[in-house]
Amino acid sequence: MNERNEPQTEQRNPGRSSKRGFASMDPARQREIASKGGRAAHKQGVAHQWTQEEARVAGRKGGETVSRNKEHMSEIGRRGGEASHAPKRESTDPQES
Repeated sequence: MNERNEPQTEQRNPGRSSKRGFASMDPARQREIASKGGRAAHKQGVAHQWTQEEARVAGRKGGETVSRNKEHMSEIGRRGGEASHAPKRESTDPQES
């Protein structure tokens, strides 16, 4: 506590109560650590392997969540319409002829 009876940590790190722990780390550092854990789990064979049905259900849930945002869906449709009515670009890939 300081003279105003406030915890010291608030003065050093506003908005956070502690400088310790995973949650208080920089997001880039969190991703780095999580990525290492994921790779280790796969290497040991203990990582979750999605079945086709699990992936289908998860994708459906995500799609339902996104589609609730009508403004977002409207923007997607607008971009698609603009792209489909835009002039065709010339391909520089000889394989596509």
